[in-house]
Amino acid sequence: MPTMADVARSAGVSVATVSHVLNDTRPVLPHTRQAVLDAIDELGYTPNTLARSLVTSRTRSIGLAVSAISNPYFTEILQGVEASALEHGYSLLIADPHDDPEHERKVVQLLHERRVDGMIVAPSADPRELVAYLGRHDVPTVFLDRLLDLPKDGVARFDQVCADSAEPTAQLVTHLAGLGHRRIALVAGRPGLSTTRERITGYRHGLAAAGLAYDERLVVHGDSEVAGAERATAALLSLAAPPTGLVTANNAMTIGALRALRVRGLSVPDDIALCCFDDFAWADLFAPRLTAIAQPSKDLGAQAVRLLLDRLAAPDRPARTVRLACTFVHRTSCGCPAEPEHAAQPQQSEKGTVS
Repeated sequence: MPTMADVARSAGVSVATVSHVLNDTRPVLPHTRQAVLDAIDELGYTPNTLARSLVTSRTRSIGLAVSAISNPYFTEILQGVEASALEHGYSLLIADPHDDPEHERKVVQLLHERRVDGMIVAPSADPRELVAYLGRHDVPTVFLDRLLDLPKDGVARFDQVCADSAEPTAQLVTHLAGLGHRRIALVAGRPGLSTTRERITGYRHGLAAAGLAYDERLVVHGDSEVAGAERATAALLSLAAPPTGLVTANNAMTIGALRALRVRGLSVPDDIALCCFDDFAWADLFAPRLTAIAQPSKDLGAQAVRLLLDRLAAPDRPARTVRLACTFVHRTSCGCPAEPEHAAQPQQSEKGTVS
């Protein structure tokens, strides 16, 4: 196996110069750098990443802590993170916090002890211990999908990236209202998550825009998972005046809602119209096909990597929050007889603080 000394001899430079080219520890003349790179390519030299990390204090690795990795939404986010990380020469260390605050802090600590250069985290509903640990150790971190509340001084401490939630949820509600529905229910996610709060806000905005009154009995929490949504939907169907339209706030809860409807022998959209937040591969295979909000999952992952690399390059820059727009995917579970064209393609916005 060729060594750094072999590269130096082939390029006609010192071993120190080869080291500077590999580690970017000192400027090297362009023609000298190219000679070293050509020698590396010709000899098939593979740098020792452990030795490089000792020189640069960087491991070229990113820690990713995301719960429910088996969920197709987070799987696509993972693909976006991995592709962007590899493109920039970084590897991933992945952990599942299981949406448990104590376990979350432990797995993040383990990733930190593996000397990752920075972290991308989808926080739990109670991330206080996590935030305290990251702040105490000054770990470069990007929060993904779920946003943190602003501290009392109103200045964000961490970079964040998420999809818009409120406006797309309102769009689902107004769409159902436009089809004549007056009792529209929401199966919301786990309490405490920013995504849950924002989608409830969007639901209420949609009702208001359609001139419909808010009825708290029509908002139930499915805890962001299948079984919880099945129970929550069953509760809605047991009301004296059950809903005729239903919005589910993530893909797992859509499955739970459909199970509850099937148990009661109800069909979509004949007995109840259904719209869901999160498009997924199976949404186009159901009969009827599901009207959904599609999140830019892979783009969210790639954007999280870009924010983290920007933070590593400029540790003192102000924290940023980036929101990516979603797409309304119009199919037939809402009760429409036809399938109009999609809404406008997503657009990206960037803000200095959480909105």
